[in-house]
Amino acid sequence: MAKYLVAALYHFAELDDYVSLRQPLYDFCAERQIIGTLLLAREGINGTIAGTEQGIKEVLAYLRSDPRLAKLVHKESWADSMPFYRLKVKLKKEIVTLGVPDLKTAEMVGQYVAPEDWNALIESPDVVLIDTRNDYEVGIGTFKHAINPKTDSFSEFPEWVAEQRKEGGVLAGNPRVAMFCTGGIRCEKSTAFMRSQGFEDVYHLQGGILKYLEDITEDKSLWDGECFVFDERVSVGHGLRQGDYTFCRACRMPLNEADRHHEHYEEGVSCRHCHDKLDADKVERLRERQKQAQLAQERRSRHIGAPLSELRERKHAWRQEQAERSRLAQEKAEAERNQ
Repeated sequence: MAKYLVAALYHFAELDDYVSLRQPLYDFCAERQIIGTLLLAREGINGTIAGTEQGIKEVLAYLRSDPRLAKLVHKESWADSMPFYRLKVKLKKEIVTLGVPDLKTAEMVGQYVAPEDWNALIESPDVVLIDTRNDYEVGIGTFKHAINPKTDSFSEFPEWVAEQRKEGGVLAGNPRVAMFCTGGIRCEKSTAFMRSQGFEDVYHLQGGILKYLEDITEDKSLWDGECFVFDERVSVGHGLRQGDYTFCRACRMPLNEADRHHEHYEEGVSCRHCHDKLDADKVERLRERQKQAQLAQERRSRHIGAPLSELRERKHAWRQEQAERSRLAQEKAEAERNQ
């Protein structure tokens, strides 16, 4: 059985005290050796974390003990190795950045469509199906016949909508619109935005692609390819099985087998996407990092992302070493003065 439980979670809620929530949440996760990233903003919480099953369940219970987060949505999957390197709890202006001020996401969100009802909706000829993810995500998998806005960031989506509402655009005439994203959070905002712009029939896939791949068998699926995820698994397929993609350590682009055999691919250093964008100093640093990672692997130790308990021990040992060096230096200086 896989060792680590991975939980992707989010919830839109008015958290006026979100700044003061950060440290207690970080401490609660750290005590349970939970690794991953959580984002806190006035509009809610978003993130993905991993750890033991017991630890993850305790964190989820802790979050839901706040009445404002009682209906927090999360999705689970398993990983054989820890998919994150460290724990981060960050404060943000938005938990997913669209750049539209005063958008009332919780009040304006579109109609949820369960995975089992999704196929029937998107096969309707009068429905415009939109993938709200970024271009590199769409590149490794999407629903058949979905429109790719070709955005580099989610904040470009409103501009794309404005262009497509013009005569001849796919959104001219305010058609029925179905939208989807990885876990559902971007669609919470994008559907709310669409409704704020006057679109009346707006739908989105409840639970996102991950829930669809979990619930819908491959023989009944309209999904083509794999789904990019923002952790060390890189991609997942049906049944949320880990996919065949890896990361480029320089630019974080997902790479398939063909990419890893490309002439410009150097493990841990560069790929076809970034080889001509790296200066000599950056290449040298990446090569040194890759060398250290390989040495650590040979020693069967973790180069980065060690358990929190191990990191604390290292930090304590380092501080002791620094204190001892400082003491010896002071003793030497005093001895020299007394000579």
